[in-house]
Amino acid sequence: MKARLGIFGVTGWKNSGKTRMVANLVSEFTARGLKVSTVKHAHHTFDVDQEGRDSWQHRQAGASEVALVSRNRWALMHELRGGTEPSLDEILERLSPCDLVIIEGYKREDHPKIEMIRDTGEPRPATNPMLWQEDPSIVLIGSTENVDGCALPRLGPDQVAEIADFILAWLEKARSNAAE
Repeated sequence: MKARLGIFGVTGWKNSGKTRMVANLVSEFTARGLKVSTVKHAHHTFDVDQEGRDSWQHRQAGASEVALVSRNRWALMHELRGGTEPSLDEILERLSPCDLVIIEGYKREDHPKIEMIRDTGEPRPATNPMLWQEDPSIVLIGSTENVDGCALPRLGPDQVAEIADFILAWLEKARSNAAE
C-alpha cells in the first residue's frame, strides 16, 4: 500500500449511507490538503464504459485491458474473463501514492472501519445483523441513534469533520503502536 497515512473503511448494509459518507470524507480530507484515493467494492456487475463506444468495442473484441486517456483523466479497465477477482491488497498495490485511501464496502476485510447504521424505524432484518458485533476492525459507529449494547464511539453522519478527526487520530495511534 502506498498511502502515507493509511487506509480506513466505510461499511454497512445497503442504503446505510456509505457512499454519502465516503464522498463527504473525501471532500473534507481534500479541503485539508490531503491527496485521497478511494476503492469501492461492488457485488454486482458494473461497467464504466458505454456500449458501442470505441473502448467498449476493444473490450468486446477480447482486449484484456483497455486504457482510456484524455487530457482530463484516464481509466484502465481490466477484464477478468473468468479469472479471480483481485484481493483488496492487490488493488491497493495498483493505486498511485497518496495520503489516505478510503474504502467503501469490503465489509469482511481486516482494516479499520466505520459502520454506517441508518435508523429506519423498522426492525432490523435478521439477514442484516450489526456488523460491529462480529467485526473487531469496526472502530466507530456512524449513526444518529444509540446502538444498544455497543461500547464503540458513535458520531452522526453529519459530523463529517469530527469523523475525519477521529480517522486521522486512529491512524496516527495505529502507526505509533506499530512503530513501538
